Amino acid sequence: MATNERSGSSREFHSKHDISGVIDDEGDALLGDSLSEQGGDSHLSSIKQESWNDPKVNVIRFVSVNLTFVIMGMNDACLGALIPYIEPYYDVNYTTVSLLFVVPFVGYLTAALANNWIHITIGQRGISLLGSACRLMGYVPMALHPSSFGILPAAMVFTGLGNGLNDSAWNAWVGNLHNTNELLGLLHGSYGIGGTLAPLLASVMVTKLQLEWYNFFYLMISLSALELVVGLLSFWGATGAEYRKRHRLDEGTRPISTTEVLRKPIPWLMSAFLLGYVGVEVCLGGWIPTFMLKVRHASGWLAGIAVTCFWGGLTVGRVVLGFITGRIGEKLAISIYLGLCIGLEVLYWAVPSIEVTLACVILLGFFLGPLFPAAIVVMTKLLPAEEHVASIGIAAAIGGSGAAILPFVVGVLAERKGVEVLQPVVLAVFAIILILWMSVPGGLRKGGLERARNQQTAATEMQILEHRVEG
Repeated sequence: MATNERSGSSREFHSKHDISGVIDDEGDALLGDSLSEQGGDSHLSSIKQESWNDPKVNVIRFVSVNLTFVIMGMNDACLGALIPYIEPYYDVNYTTVSLLFVVPFVGYLTAALANNWIHITIGQRGISLLGSACRLMGYVPMALHPSSFGILPAAMVFTGLGNGLNDSAWNAWVGNLHNTNELLGLLHGSYGIGGTLAPLLASVMVTKLQLEWYNFFYLMISLSALELVVGLLSFWGATGAEYRKRHRLDEGTRPISTTEVLRKPIPWLMSAFLLGYVGVEVCLGGWIPTFMLKVRHASGWLAGIAVTCFWGGLTVGRVVLGFITGRIGEKLAISIYLGLCIGLEVLYWAVPSIEVTLACVILLGFFLGPLFPAAIVVMTKLLPAEEHVASIGIAAAIGGSGAAILPFVVGVLAERKGVEVLQPVVLAVFAIILILWMSVPGGLRKGGLERARNQQTAATEMQILEHRVEG
């Protein structure tokens, strides 16, 4: 009887009639088996969506990951304020000191390749431990200010590794909670708070307190030690066994590999977008003080204030616009923000006024703020839950390469042409990432991302069902 029904369904399928005639109870079973064999369950995910305060342990976990992002923001922003003092201390040029932006990519890339395996093996507890420990391994040599500059880039590899592990892991975790736009806005707002505080504190320590640049890293060591304790306490129960159970990996379900994720276009598209975005963000944050000193002829104090204004705008934008972006749709909102950024960058470049420069810097930070969280939301909406850690890890790593490559390129060009090259480089990258963003499927209307995923899911299910019915 079952054989006859299956043969009839097969004939109906191959005669190209409505597919709904095939997906009966037996077809659903075949589809479920096939999806299980592939390591996923399509949109019918059994992974329960949590909120920031349910279960209760998520409250302290959310506090912990926000502390991590404050430290990561301080890590990325402090170099811009300290480079004018590191250069004469070691008697190095723009190109050499720019290596401090480049080498963290090695750590980020390693984190991207290992993140999924670490989750499966030692869970989020291991991610929390390794991230904090790697940052400590990077900050201790910086604080000890070795006589050779070459040790500093080597130390920054470890900070890149720690940041890469936590960046993808905590973005994936928060991205799967309820109210993801708002929570990711707060999370990346914490990064912006760190980015705002670091240049301000560094400038005060160096210009007002007359301390050497390396004293700033004693503060980073203290914060990372606190983060290590808080992170371990909050994620102590999030072991590898708990992660495997939650994702049904102990029930014979094959985990999604990084290689499988790399075969899909969305991770690559969003990786390219984040490469450009993070590159612009860190490039502006890193070279604004030098631009203010060399081109606008501002004082050292005002140069530090300028970069603080940039990160402050970024922080406010992530929090405030995070509540707007989801309501009008990620695609449309980010397209508008990028258009405004291009206009502001033209003003920043063309008008040689310190007041106009400060206003543009603040607004650039404000409208740049929501871009990274929106990219994470896009990936969580377009990709199945079991692919989030690997895909976000890859995108964060390649985005991290933007933080390394673009500031380095500006440093090399600045050595030859002057730091004025910052503005045309940033403007060109803005145009490129706008084109990439418009290439994301789903159109500009709200709900388009969900419709694009549903269409892709339906197409995948029909292909799987056709294969099983034919077999």
